[in-house]
Amino acid sequence: MASGTAVHQENFFTKYLFSQDHKMIAKQFLLTGMFMATIGMIMSVLFRIQLAWPGEGFAVLNFFLGDKWAPGGVLDPNMYLALGTIHGTIMVFFLLTAGLSGTFANLLIPLQIGARDMASGFMNMLSYWFFFISSVIMVASLFVESGPASAGWTVYPPLSALPQAIPGSGMGMTLWLVSMVFFIASSLIGGLNYIVTVINLRTKGMTMTRLPLTIWALFVTAILGLLSFPVLFSAALLLLFDRSFGTSFYLSDIYVAGEALEYSGGSPILYEHLFWFLGHPEVYIILLPALGLTSEIISNNSRKPIFGYRAMVGSILAIGFLSFIVWGHHMFVTGMDPFLGSVFTFTTLLIAIPSAVKVFNYITTLWKANIRFTPAMMFSIGMVSTFISGGLTGIILADAALDITVHDTYFVVAHFHIVMGFSAVNAMFAGVYHWYPKMFGRMMNLRLGYIHFWLTFIAGYGVFFPMHFLGLAGVPRRYYTNSEFPLFDGFVDMNVMMTVFAIVGSIAQFIFFFNFFYSMKRGPKAPQNPWKSNTLEWTTPVEHIHGNWPGALPEVHRWAYDYSKPGKEDDYVAQTVPLEDGETDGEH
Repeated sequence: MASGTAVHQENFFTKYLFSQDHKMIAKQFLLTGMFMATIGMIMSVLFRIQLAWPGEGFAVLNFFLGDKWAPGGVLDPNMYLALGTIHGTIMVFFLLTAGLSGTFANLLIPLQIGARDMASGFMNMLSYWFFFISSVIMVASLFVESGPASAGWTVYPPLSALPQAIPGSGMGMTLWLVSMVFFIASSLIGGLNYIVTVINLRTKGMTMTRLPLTIWALFVTAILGLLSFPVLFSAALLLLFDRSFGTSFYLSDIYVAGEALEYSGGSPILYEHLFWFLGHPEVYIILLPALGLTSEIISNNSRKPIFGYRAMVGSILAIGFLSFIVWGHHMFVTGMDPFLGSVFTFTTLLIAIPSAVKVFNYITTLWKANIRFTPAMMFSIGMVSTFISGGLTGIILADAALDITVHDTYFVVAHFHIVMGFSAVNAMFAGVYHWYPKMFGRMMNLRLGYIHFWLTFIAGYGVFFPMHFLGLAGVPRRYYTNSEFPLFDGFVDMNVMMTVFAIVGSIAQFIFFFNFFYSMKRGPKAPQNPWKSNTLEWTTPVEHIHGNWPGALPEVHRWAYDYSKPGKEDDYVAQTVPLEDGETDGEH
């Protein structure tokens, strides 16, 4: 495909369903992720209604869950656990992992490095379809008679290993594990493709130090996934063995209803080690793409070079390395040796340094900048805000002595929802608003974008920030109701307030959905380079072609951040513009 144009006529199936074009696969990931996110969001509103008004009947609960799981509009306690489990699973894996990496790695890697497509279009297509099958199985598990998985999104044994333990440990749990196996396969195939593409298919002149920070972030993310997801695969496989084949990797001396089961020698803490060895790199598998998108958008809309490019690359690499040696901070209360706990405390506090470098560099880029407040820029600045406010509480949870007092309380829920969930969602919205013209050739409505940002930003903080105070007061997470404890009666009004914010935030997302789908057909046609950006994706035609560039591939002469360069007529200089005599490349 030397000319870059398609050599065969595409029909509906090869263009929209089984496409091997990275741009179409990116859209498939995005739309599937949005659908799954809608399910996860509705679930969160349903269980928040129970927390705000415990035991009261609501027609909306009966409408979504039926008479079995919400008789008289009152949420069944088993379904409460299931909603929390599937909500967490969908948001962490199906929205944030696939929505960020699947969408933006597919869209941006070939376009920003000057490649025709991914290294393997077929493997790329396979990656999406494994993700789709995984999504279908996860949604199907909601309709199992005994209920979906309900051992928490971390599915700790022995609860998840014994089908007789709770209703949600039956077929729903098995489907959860099968779904995750397909999801892991999708992530591994995709990650391998991303790594090979970045290493082998960069266009002439695109050295590693000229790569946009988005590509660095997505590249390191793919490496993290490739090294850590197989460990989760092994954890899920051993759990399936314990559930179905009588092994006891995670089980020992178990009694159910007074009856001793024939299990010995296993340890549920083994599962925790395996799960969190993926679980903590997973935080950065979500956050690094978010930070990469934010870097690009903040620099572009500040009309300034990103501050400290090499320090930013170094911080991405440092975060990637350190993320593998901090998993034990999830396990301070498992009876861990205090010395080992101090080691994990040290490494966890250490990872705050490269994270802080990124924050300082964002703030310095914004300082005295000529800022354009597009919806993408608003969400990017919102991401910096949530990354700071959520990260600060991470310092408390990193310290073993402090963590023990707030472990398994709402303080932990507040921390990871703000630093991981809220930050990553902000960055994802920023990415959609910024690259929407590249994906669909149309512009989104700015006014609706601003309304969406402010409602989402205020509602997000309104839901998650008060949780810190609940946690400090000792309110435990995952409880169906706290009304049994007179100690917590004073916090009912706070739960009502958080639930109202959750409902407002959910409604705000339908403004985004309307804007997204309406603009696809009716939005103003996008110019080739609407944001006056330097990176290569904006040199391709607005009309998509399989191969990206109609002629020869572009040649790169400079880094991606030559904004407001002294002596230049425009306030941006594309990477394809040759250096003039005496001009230095910004990468140095």
